[in-house]
Amino acid sequence: MKKLVIVIIILLLILIGMIIYKNTVIKANNQVSVEDVEKIETYITKIYMWKEVTGEALPTFENINDASDMWIWEAVKKNLENYELTYDEIQDKARELFGQDFTKEFPKEGTENFTYEKETNKYYATGMGLDQEEDSFLLNEIKKTENGYEVEIVEYLEDYSQETVETDESVSIAIKNLNDEEIAKVQEEQESSSKDIVKANIDKFTKKLVILKQEGDNLYVQKVSNKM
Repeated sequence: MKKLVIVIIILLLILIGMIIYKNTVIKANNQVSVEDVEKIETYITKIYMWKEVTGEALPTFENINDASDMWIWEAVKKNLENYELTYDEIQDKARELFGQDFTKEFPKEGTENFTYEKETNKYYATGMGLDQEEDSFLLNEIKKTENGYEVEIVEYLEDYSQETVETDESVSIAIKNLNDEEIAKVQEEQESSSKDIVKANIDKFTKKLVILKQEGDNLYVQKVSNKM
């Protein structure tokens, strides 16, 4: 019973932290609603990858069609429900994720992300190995534009490779910047405080400006640039 109460308290603290986080973003951007914040965070999470696989979790580019092939097709793979696809199904998923401005064609011979089998004329999503560092971001500033949003994100890593502390059986999570410099540590049950640590040390982390285009209810990334 005592453990159940502790779990409930931890979940409540996480929920409160998420509400405070979203409200903080909204206060700094009074034209942006809670729904806007949630929609933006959901979309960027869909395209935010893993640096050990794609080189950067979110690479910079002037136009979506200039973005890294590895990142594009890995992002497509991340958002699949089915891992056995035809050529058209892969191309359709890419346009669903990146919009009608996306014109890059999937290679007919397949890629590192999808292997092609001539017998079935289908592509199969390949597996990948991930390390114990979780690529993460937080929304720092959001500006509403005529066609969508300009979103400043702050990038950081949550390193889960620390050994278990025997005294309380909890795991330490190291909060790092993209230069692999450790900024602070939190316990696993206090994971929601990671964003607070990043915000308190924001000058030590990488920032990027993400330009999103809105079409109906959908968002599509157009451009990503580094921000000093």
